[in-house]
Amino acid sequence: MNPAWLLARALTDPASTAGLDAAGWTRLLTVARAEQLIGSLAHRLHGLPLPGRVAAILADARSAAEQGRMAALWEAEMARRALGDLGIPVLLLKGTAYVAAGLSAGQGRSIGDLDLLVPASALADAETALLAAGWEWVKADAYDDAYYRRWMHELPPLIHRERDRMADVHHTILPPTARRTPDAAALIADAVPLGEAPGGLSVLCPEDMVVHATLHLFADGDLAGGLRNLWDIDRLLREFADAPGFWPRLDARAGRHDAIGLVDRAMRQAHALYETPVPERCRTQRPVDRLYRRRLLARDGWGRQTRPVTRLAFYVRSHWLRMPPAMLARHLWTKWRAGRR
Repeated sequence: MNPAWLLARALTDPASTAGLDAAGWTRLLTVARAEQLIGSLAHRLHGLPLPGRVAAILADARSAAEQGRMAALWEAEMARRALGDLGIPVLLLKGTAYVAAGLSAGQGRSIGDLDLLVPASALADAETALLAAGWEWVKADAYDDAYYRRWMHELPPLIHRERDRMADVHHTILPPTARRTPDAAALIADAVPLGEAPGGLSVLCPEDMVVHATLHLFADGDLAGGLRNLWDIDRLLREFADAPGFWPRLDARAGRHDAIGLVDRAMRQAHALYETPVPERCRTQRPVDRLYRRRLLARDGWGRQTRPVTRLAFYVRSHWLRMPPAMLARHLWTKWRAGRR
């Protein structure tokens, strides 16, 4: 079995790991680390009878995930303190949002940067407040700084000078140059507060969480690490599926954010890989879906990426989706010249 398929199967049906031999466990754990799903796998297998060395590895992974959860929540609190007096909406995104909201998508999840969303009109104030609170610019290059500010959906990356933690401050969830145009104002207007105190943090509404995870996977990258992103979608759909009216609302929000086809694609892939319960229309695979799975499953038993032609094609596709051809050519030329220097 393809090692990445093995990981998807173990996450979906933890009991399926019962027959693994030493080589099988090595493949599973190695691919889980490569896909940043080792913490999620550890959470799913917790309580099952496991070989001693495997149990120790997964116990360490659960401990690391818990430390990551606490660090992410602390960074969110530091951002709240820095931005709370501005009187602007501040939304948590991705992994930090999942753990802050207590969602199953956050259980064992690997969390990297602190991702925030603020209104575009408040971006300058948010930047000033974060710099005053100890965050600094990561990118010193003038071209990169100008490129982010003019063309990207976020400020240049920030890092805290004392805690060494990264923060990405977004004003929307896709670059303005991208072919799809999510409604950033609607994302903020329908956000769900995490508390009642003024100046508190919020998260996206359930339907927008699914749309954002979908756009992050299929419209804002080359599908690297896609199994983790698709696992997020599986967890979110399973958690929200029984809420009255969820599926019609999801369709409506996908339309609002120019993502109907992509959300259906995400549900088809989640159903194929994780047996996610989805509407009937998304249970029948399409020919192009096999190509996406080929990219998602491009790992060998040592966690190394495989299928270089497929990966290159999706890399080119990711840039094609993010900017017009002339702009893409100019950007790549500039970066190539900078690299040569």
